[in-house]
Amino acid sequence: MRKPSKKRQQGAVSIVVALSLLVLLGVLGLAIDSGFGYMIRAKLDAAADGAAIAAGQAVTRGADQATQTANAQQAATAFFAANYPAGFLGSTATLASPSITFNQGTVTIDIAAQAQVPVSFMQLFGFKLLKVTTSSESVRKDLDMSLIIDTTGSMATDPTVPPAVRSAAITFLQQFDQLADRISLLHFAYGTVVDQPFNGNSRGFDLAAMTSSINAFNFSGSTNSAEAYWNALDQLNDVITQPSSLRVIVFFSDGAPNSFASIFGANATNTACSSFAGTIISGDTPNTPAAMYYDNVQSQKYASPCYSNSASNVVTQLPQWYNAHNTTWLDNQTIPVITNTPRVVTSAINYANVNNAARNIAEAMANQARSQGIYVFAIGRGSELLQPEGANGEIGQDVLKCMANTPDSLPRCYNPAQPVGVYCQALTPADLTPCFSKLASEILRISK
Repeated sequence: MRKPSKKRQQGAVSIVVALSLLVLLGVLGLAIDSGFGYMIRAKLDAAADGAAIAAGQAVTRGADQATQTANAQQAATAFFAANYPAGFLGSTATLASPSITFNQGTVTIDIAAQAQVPVSFMQLFGFKLLKVTTSSESVRKDLDMSLIIDTTGSMATDPTVPPAVRSAAITFLQQFDQLADRISLLHFAYGTVVDQPFNGNSRGFDLAAMTSSINAFNFSGSTNSAEAYWNALDQLNDVITQPSSLRVIVFFSDGAPNSFASIFGANATNTACSSFAGTIISGDTPNTPAAMYYDNVQSQKYASPCYSNSASNVVTQLPQWYNAHNTTWLDNQTIPVITNTPRVVTSAINYANVNNAARNIAEAMANQARSQGIYVFAIGRGSELLQPEGANGEIGQDVLKCMANTPDSLPRCYNPAQPVGVYCQALTPADLTPCFSKLASEILRISK
């Protein structure tokens, strides 16, 4: 048998080596070019996702859908350009015109982008460009929100506070979609006034009317927080029969609750006062409770004989249950007045019982909201909320945190199974707008 010559063997090996090098070069080129592709894809994804979020925030601005669409598209384009630098790794990126779709309060924003970059080693195999595409979608949920503003007399002790409250509240409302979001506006002291109710199931809100109402606020009376919550919940549960996917209560106050409304047992000589609800007040320091004030007016006493600066002259005892209203979502035996928890309340008409009951009922109202899937956000104004007050020397800030169900609230309050809200402390009037802005940002974040 004839053996192949060494020259033939060497030639065959050379061909194999050359082919192997070519394959190896191709694999190396593919790895290098693919690596560039992955980096470009990551940058493109981040820019597209950010553009979708930016558009979702901007789409709330404008009094008509054409303006909102233009604002959203402009924001998306600007964010994309800022976050995908021109010529990144030698690539050229293109953002398609963002698609904005409105559907009964929900806005869907679709983003599509692509980038292409010249390849190096892969040109050996006939490829000249590497194309990378991505897409992102942002869905802004429809929103129902009740905004509650404290207009008690303590707000007016510093003359710079009322204008700061008005400005911050109006700026807050401007962050939301006048065409799609449903917002009701309420203010409270002894009683609660619904300034701008929801318009049934119709979407949108009247920013001009709300601005006018806020600018007309005056500040007097004590803190009946429970009545404010009841009215906010009534707006969300009864006025609206087709709720949005996101429901929120924003509660702004400078003090812990110290008053509440109910139907009280009247004196034998004063039976006329036992047929309707009124507010009984305790104040923040030990005093003699007074009663009764209207529960649907900011600050107004009932006419004689249904008012006395000593409540025991008008009513004989506190009721067993909060019974100021009876509705389908809250009956007359849902929230106890006489109770051992979280604060002890007996039926006697005295400062401690009225003060404790006011706080218990307000916290229970907030809990009622959260049990229905409603987020509660709270803003506390002033350093007084950091000082002990009330019958148990409580810190007012703790009460507001309990209402909002924040992770840093009192252990007895925090319930991770319920919507977790946000609390912001505005120590000075200058802090009010940042606090309202923080809440607006958080609401817009969870609406996506």
